[in-house]
Amino acid sequence: MSTPSTASAYGALIEHFHQLTGVPVVLNTSFNDREPIVETPAHALATLQACDLDAVCIGLYLVERS
Repeated sequence: MSTPSTASAYGALIEHFHQLTGVPVVLNTSFNDREPIVETPAHALATLQACDLDAVCIGLYLVERS
């Protein structure tokens, strides 16, 4: 569910991505790797460790693989 604050943050993310890449679109897809869609931050971090992702964004935090 979108609220004004999340809509504003998502809009800022899209605009920043556009400035960096020239592409004004961010595609939000399901986040999973050989199992059901990730539903919790802990599950997202476990999936980050288990697959080939470079980073995961959880709310306002960006967690990158070291």
